[in-house]
Amino acid sequence: MTTQEFETRYREQIRDILNRLQSAIATSSQLEHTIVDIGEAVQVLSRDVESFLAEQRSGSEDGSLS
Repeated sequence: MTTQEFETRYREQIRDILNRLQSAIATSSQLEHTIVDIGEAVQVLSRDVESFLAEQRSGSEDGSLS
């Protein structure tokens, strides 16, 4: 292998590694946003369930059948 061939191979491998790293970072960023969205959805659902259960409990205490 000549110095020129070695240099060309090295540059190609570095370019490939950097492209893969850039793709991984983009995927990681998308995943982070998705996880945040899911967390917020779980919080909203939890609040809704707690609110609903509290209403049901207070309705039961009042003797109403809602």
